[in-house]
Amino acid sequence: MPNTPQHPRIDIQEVRTRSLIARETIAVLNQAMPHLGKLWHRINLALDDTPALVAELATVRRHHANLVAAARATLKAQYEGESEPLYYLCDELRAQGHLPPESWGRS
Repeated sequence: MPNTPQHPRIDIQEVRTRSLIARETIAVLNQAMPHLGKLWHRINLALDDTPALVAELATVRRHHANLVAAARATLKAQYEGESEPLYYLCDELRAQGHLPPESWGRS
């Protein structure tokens, strides 16, 4: 059985859906209670960060998955006696901007 850590997962699509529902609800409430327009506007502003946070979370998850894959490939390469086992990790770190283009490992 593979060692797969269990972490609470945030469903990104569900977050997007809830944000849209909240905005639609605010629009309806704003029409029903226009005297609270400033309040509805403030709530809408609070929701403005949701799309950017969702996008950033998706990027972080992808980068993390890529680093884990590179680390596993590095360990396997070391186990199998490859001449440059760190190549996989260096390549991914370079791809994510954590290493200069021509440092360590293969060019």
